[in-house]
Amino acid sequence: MSAQIEIDNQTIPFTAGQTIMQAAAAAGIYIPHLCHHPDLPAHGSCKLCTVSVNGRNMASCTTPAEAGQQIGNQTPALQSLRLRLIQMLFIEGNHLCPTCEKSGHCRLQATAYDLGMLDSHFPHFYRQHGVDSSHPDLLLDRNRCIYCSLCVRASRDLDGKGCFVMSGRGINKSLAINSPSGQLGDSAISANDRAVSICPTGALLPKQQGFTTPIGKRHFDTHLIRDEV
Repeated sequence: MSAQIEIDNQTIPFTAGQTIMQAAAAAGIYIPHLCHHPDLPAHGSCKLCTVSVNGRNMASCTTPAEAGQQIGNQTPALQSLRLRLIQMLFIEGNHLCPTCEKSGHCRLQATAYDLGMLDSHFPHFYRQHGVDSSHPDLLLDRNRCIYCSLCVRASRDLDGKGCFVMSGRGINKSLAINSPSGQLGDSAISANDRAVSICPTGALLPKQQGFTTPIGKRHFDTHLIRDEV
């Protein structure tokens, strides 16, 4: 008999070395997340995947699955916490979905829909981080960056380039470019790098490809994010 855990009273198996997130995904159970990606090591920065493990809140992407764990996932308290986290991400950046090219392909937007977000709740509070259009094929809008570090890790671990790094802390945190000038155009990044496609928001966008897929026919226009487990 394989080892088992319970998520919302549903018993699921897991294998040695799996995290709670990995075991849940293998069983088709959706746990909200933004900084997690199956091709990259766990990071645990967005905290959306927080679950209750035997009464204690823990990040499911970094917590190993252990036999006998009683895990709460879709509880009212956790869903309320996740909603507040998403709302804070929206007010800390320029996430105006109706005018964003990533609308319908955006994981932040799709997660907000799934959590039933109807407003941003908090007053807008963000610095202007600026736009870098120096690359011939790519646009970087730091105002839409949610600091998930997916592009940092993908550029380093999947593309083998290390084009990005997180700089500063708190409100002064920003996505920095690893190039002599600090500009995207002087970096080694290419439009087909995983670091570009892995961005969950509209922070990194290809140029000259706007609205090639019409609004209403985009991925999250026709699919729920919770179906992607």
